[in-house]
Amino acid sequence: MGTSEGSIMSEPNHGQVTFGVRVRATAVLLVAVVCFSISPAWGSVPEPRRPVVVASFDFVESVVLARMYTDALRNAGIPVRLESNLGPRELVQPALRQGLVDVVPEYLGTALEANDPHADADRHDAAAVHAQLATALGHWHLRVLTPADAQNQNAFVVTRQTADRLSLHTVTDLGRLTRAVVVGGPAECPERPYCLIGLRDVYGVRVRRFVPLDGQAQTLDALSQGVIDVAVMFTTDGALGNPQLVALEDDRALQPVENVAPVVSARAVGRYGKRLVDVLDAVDARLTTGTLRVLNWRVVFGGNRPAAEAHGWLERQGLVARR
Repeated sequence: MGTSEGSIMSEPNHGQVTFGVRVRATAVLLVAVVCFSISPAWGSVPEPRRPVVVASFDFVESVVLARMYTDALRNAGIPVRLESNLGPRELVQPALRQGLVDVVPEYLGTALEANDPHADADRHDAAAVHAQLATALGHWHLRVLTPADAQNQNAFVVTRQTADRLSLHTVTDLGRLTRAVVVGGPAECPERPYCLIGLRDVYGVRVRRFVPLDGQAQTLDALSQGVIDVAVMFTTDGALGNPQLVALEDDRALQPVENVAPVVSARAVGRYGKRLVDVLDAVDARLTTGTLRVLNWRVVFGGNRPAAEAHGWLERQGLVARR
């Protein structure tokens, strides 16, 4: 995920100057607003009672994960406040570094790229990526906890009709096409090495145009209606269970490991110690890629609330008391 951003995760972007200026300006404004809203409250609350601030990126899976962390911490008697759907990495990362939030569900490969783009760890070795990420985050008084088995990587997706017509099975096959393609996905994609940059540089795909799209529903509509040829999605998208969609094999291993892992402020760990770490580790120990795909489907296509899905999953795992 590296949405992604990472995610993404790797979260995919148009590289226009105006967009970059807007993101930076918005980041400054957000930090100012968050600082204004949080600092006075913290200054008036005794240290042991200060809440842990959990934040999420602005996509469904991150919101669900942040809800899980919030409910599990609250169940353990730790005061917590949720800043859900805070924004893309360009907003969340500065807030985390400046101590405005304490816990963020992260993705190993994308987090390492964002915090230390010159790191020499094998991006396909989760232990090596985790170790270098821990070092990079240490400079900001942050810790990365134990990664989950669950991963969410970028996926390049075409319709079954397109795959059959052009004999597409791998991303390399896409790079062999003589005509340029139209790619659509999250707005950050053109600036991300595991998204449009990698598609061009690693696979040699000719991209005629990139279409920034807002959310999975819009992306699927654009793909099914032929507005785009290739959709940037995530490997945990519930939509990938549809047989009419084909996620092309990443046969040159562009995508790094993207195990979910909580990034936590040293301040919060110092305040609540092993209890906080154990709670977050217990959540991640039970997360699988299949779990994320099902939960994403239930929210996006089933119309269920992220809060309800997150709490229901925690109840089924025995991590919180049943309501």
